[in-house]
Amino acid sequence: MNHPVKIVVLGHGMVGHKFIERLALENAPHLSVTVLCEEPRPAYDRVHLSEFFNGKSAEDLSLVAPGFFDKGNVVLKLNARAIAIDRAAKTVTASTGEVLSYDKLVFATGSTPFVPPLPGKERDGCFVYRTIEDLEAMLAWGAKSTTGVVIGGGLLGLECAKALRDLKLDTHVVEFAPRLMAVQVDEGGARVLRRKIEELGVTVHTQKNTLAIVDGEAATHRMQFADGSHLEADMIVFSAGIRPRDELARACGLDVGPRGGIAIDDSCVTSDPDIYAIGECALWGGLIFGLVAPGYEMARIAARHVLQEEEGEAGEATFKGADMSTKLKLMGVDVASLGDPHGNAPGSRSYQFMDERKQIYKKIVVSDCGKYLLGGVMVGDASEYGTLLQMMLNKIELPASPEFLILPQADGQQKVGLGVDALPESAQICSCNDVSKGALCAAVADGATTIGALKSCTKAGTACGGCVPLVTQIMKAEMQKQGLMVNNHVCEHFAYSRQELHHLVRVGKIRSFGALLSAHGQGLGCDVCKPVAANILASCWNDFVLSPVHASLQDSNDYFLGNIQKDGTYSVVPRMPGGEVTADGLIAVGTVAKKYGLYTKITGGQRVDLFGARVDQLPAIWEELIAAGFESGHAYGKSLRTVKSCVGSTWCRYGVADSVGFAIQLENRYKGLRTPHKIKFGVSGCTRECAEAQGKDIGLIATEKGWNLYVCGNGGMKPRHAELLAADLDEATLVRYVDRFLMFYVRTADRLQRTSVWRDNLEGGLDYLKRVILDDSLGIAHELEADMQHVVDTYACEWQEAVSNPAVRQRFRHFVNSEKHDENVVFVEERGQIRPATPDERRGTVIPILAVEA
Repeated sequence: MNHPVKIVVLGHGMVGHKFIERLALENAPHLSVTVLCEEPRPAYDRVHLSEFFNGKSAEDLSLVAPGFFDKGNVVLKLNARAIAIDRAAKTVTASTGEVLSYDKLVFATGSTPFVPPLPGKERDGCFVYRTIEDLEAMLAWGAKSTTGVVIGGGLLGLECAKALRDLKLDTHVVEFAPRLMAVQVDEGGARVLRRKIEELGVTVHTQKNTLAIVDGEAATHRMQFADGSHLEADMIVFSAGIRPRDELARACGLDVGPRGGIAIDDSCVTSDPDIYAIGECALWGGLIFGLVAPGYEMARIAARHVLQEEEGEAGEATFKGADMSTKLKLMGVDVASLGDPHGNAPGSRSYQFMDERKQIYKKIVVSDCGKYLLGGVMVGDASEYGTLLQMMLNKIELPASPEFLILPQADGQQKVGLGVDALPESAQICSCNDVSKGALCAAVADGATTIGALKSCTKAGTACGGCVPLVTQIMKAEMQKQGLMVNNHVCEHFAYSRQELHHLVRVGKIRSFGALLSAHGQGLGCDVCKPVAANILASCWNDFVLSPVHASLQDSNDYFLGNIQKDGTYSVVPRMPGGEVTADGLIAVGTVAKKYGLYTKITGGQRVDLFGARVDQLPAIWEELIAAGFESGHAYGKSLRTVKSCVGSTWCRYGVADSVGFAIQLENRYKGLRTPHKIKFGVSGCTRECAEAQGKDIGLIATEKGWNLYVCGNGGMKPRHAELLAADLDEATLVRYVDRFLMFYVRTADRLQRTSVWRDNLEGGLDYLKRVILDDSLGIAHELEADMQHVVDTYACEWQEAVSNPAVRQRFRHFVNSEKHDENVVFVEERGQIRPATPDERRGTVIPILAVEA
């Protein structure tokens, strides 16, 4: 070409920036791109906009890689918006007065928040929730407010409600419809969602039609409703939907929809062949897509079409619509919706599960023939979302009893799952970068046999990262099919898996990292293999982790025998076996907390957590707790954390066994055991399950016939229901089985692998585990029990060891050459306790800083 192809992009939001990225300008020197951005900053992540209230800056949210606009063929103009388009002359006039000519024009103007035409909507203290500038204005106004209202109970409305809660406002959500998130969830899901959100301190008002906003009596505003009621607030935020930014398109004569939106075809081309529209301003098939993933797909299609046109190829890239399935966390609540959640398809049928105690609701919609999944809703637990989405998108036939896809497993049976081999080659694995299973398999065949290499050549997992576990499974499965060795090496210094290293340490009676490295490794070691070796050595020999031989191997938490927090202070968790503590014990803990100015909180594992201890204060705090009869609770270690219990038969009229006594016995037996990942127990005195034992690594439930033993459950990011290993056990037999189970896990699990993941990766599954633990199929039961007894017999409180050893105690100081403490540790008061100061509070711009001294 004799002159560069001029492309003008109107808007630099998430979708506009994705379009520019997809042009791959470094490989397209014939393109000249100018971007008009009406905001004062480049593209940022609007999906996580609420994190701005949690301390993230505009720079943290930025989507623009450093140096991106240093390319010679792309120019970004900030604080500049298009005000007129001359299609005949092919020019765009900017608000700066500049006139830009174009060969191709791209609308990425997005949308604007819909503000109902209410009298009073323009009052000071009324906001929309869209840009960082909006959030900055909300922050300023919120600092002098006590009550906030969000008008709109959809996705954005609930995100906005979280923002108001983060501002410490008494928060209300007002919704015109009879339920929250009416588009995404059905009535049952909405009931659970409302209950969970109200428990978080947000008041929900549904079926409320706001007529006007007037002066309030006790607050700045009063919202008057059609039913005669009213609500007063200092701050009102409109988040009642969006409207496409199509005013420029209308003005220049492009086709728009009757309810708005710039009409596009399958190539994202408007009624003018040289003009494209992508994202929330575009109307395809009568639909406007309000999620970022469809916008990204449009950006990919439009960029590909532009490049194909310039290269003289036929346009093969087409937009086929978008699946509007979504999974997100609203105010900490898991919510997922996929496909047809309301069962609108003719003849469709649904399966529903609700647990009102745990506040979980799940529903799947299947076709009239019962073979295919059409949609679903999940509130409170969305762990099956990935499996269900792949089944729906790829029309994978459902199992004979599809209800078990969402029902909890309480009978020891493995949950119905979906292996990677069941996915077709066309299955989209990475939606952010449009990477299919076939593309991943092809890359593995071409030599990409590490996750890093696979990311580099396919871009899968390089955006949100949510697909990385599935990408890893596909890579390993494909490598095995090709007869390639799947590398499970701990790191470059040891050509062994964790299981193999454990075997080498045990058989060779190796007692130090230096000896292990000399015999079986190379180099000096790293931050991966050192903690792994430290964990294995502690599991095998139970030496003090801060002895001169082992101290340098530990990560920061084990090195200081406490969990480091965001401000550099540490938390202290004294052990309270089974959750039992005397009144004198509680008084002692409270005395320590008060003396050292610590924040106190009851943990989910029935312990008291003390936050805000400086590193130099730790030994003194431990000494006082030890004097009161407490030990280290190992909250910092990959070890037994807690044994949660209900009150059992001692107090409860339903209890059939002494759950507290047995929990204390178990905790005192297994305290100090180092494991590949943290482990937790739960002991329930009856089948009412108040200790939530079936969500723990080891769970015990008392029955009239004895104890039922459940294993391999967990909460956390990926909750998993525990499975029944054995039933009707007496205490002595149960302890033997737990000994065997834990030591078999310690021997065979991978680095940082939870029991649930370890169980899923065991060839033979639960049946194999039963044969090993119950039937001693490997002939190692006695050996496993002996290993555990060694750990029990050699237990010593690590806090006691640390405070009584002068050399170890000397380690607990901020500076090696000074007794001063870290002056950057500052707190503010909140609800009668301390919390870490934010950066603004450190600068003294919000509220006074508290100086906490012991």
